[in-house]
Amino acid sequence: MVSPAKPMGLVTAEDEPVVVSVRGPLPAGTLGEVRLHQQIYLRRADVQGIVRYQSPRLMSLSSMGRTPLARHGFGSYFAPQAPLWRDPRLVRDDDRAAAAADLLGRARAIVLRGNGAVAVGASLQEACVMAWYLEDAARVELDVLATGLPGLVLDEEEAAARATTQGLIVERMWEWLTTGDPLAVPGH
Repeated sequence: MVSPAKPMGLVTAEDEPVVVSVRGPLPAGTLGEVRLHQQIYLRRADVQGIVRYQSPRLMSLSSMGRTPLARHGFGSYFAPQAPLWRDPRLVRDDDRAAAAADLLGRARAIVLRGNGAVAVGASLQEACVMAWYLEDAARVELDVLATGLPGLVLDEEEAAARATTQGLIVERMWEWLTTGDPLAVPGH
């Protein structure tokens, strides 16, 4: 299921999600970028949720040809860093969607140069949390770059130890992100 083809802030409880097959053509009215979702689902049995989004700091960082390094806890989930899809065009055809999904590989997100990012997770909630984490990692990266100093980066062992989903990490962040949202379903 994907959201209707309208700005997310305008989606209401009355709007029906669109059901899209993982294989085959997209239903009429479905955004072409959903092809990337199809290609990710075909390659990643562990992915049960995908979030395509455009956040301000990731947009800035990607326009510099960069993605955030794993400098803090939230950044550890993307260590050593999320891959960067360098093609600024929308991913609306099967060939580019397949190539972008291949570049994503086993990562939790891919940054699309000047065009946002795609985060994935074991649930839609986890994908949303990863989207928030990646934007926060971009905030930290831009802050470090602004100092002109190299800053610290988590090594492979530190990042692996920190990038846990144990201890209700995803569930607690989801609760915080959705507090006060009348459409949020508690515990989901």
